[in-house]
Amino acid sequence: MADLDHVNRLAAADHHLAVFAVGRPDGSVHASVVNAGVIDDPVDGSAGVAAVLGGGARKLALLRASGRATLVFKDGWDWAAVSGPARLIGPDDGQDLGLDVPQLLRSVFRAAGGSHEDWAEFDRVMAAERRCAVFVRAEAISSNAARG
Repeated sequence: MADLDHVNRLAAADHHLAVFAVGRPDGSVHASVVNAGVIDDPVDGSAGVAAVLGGGARKLALLRASGRATLVFKDGWDWAAVSGPARLIGPDDGQDLGLDVPQLLRSVFRAAGGSHEDWAEFDRVMAAERRCAVFVRAEAISSNAARG
């Protein structure tokens, strides 16, 4: 049975790389590779995964429309997919939540395996690129963990 502990192990085993998938209006899927990690939603505490996305990323426009995403983590042939509703928090989304966006971006970056020697510079770049934290609630987790 897959759970977020399993997802966390898979993420750590492959540099926290995940395939990020979101539906397009025509029913096709937009997918790309991002750094992501296991972290709770800062608003309601729900368990899930998150990534930091560039402000101009096509994924953000699609997420604003669909509100849902799937992230797939793998290590060799072992994989797990986390699917659910997405919460966007960044300079263009979620400003009414009263959260410290720079600190939140740092937290997601760390959960996705990142580190930085100059957090002030990190904050400056994140703001300049209008980076957004995307939290995906683990509404469903599927994997091949149960296979023999």
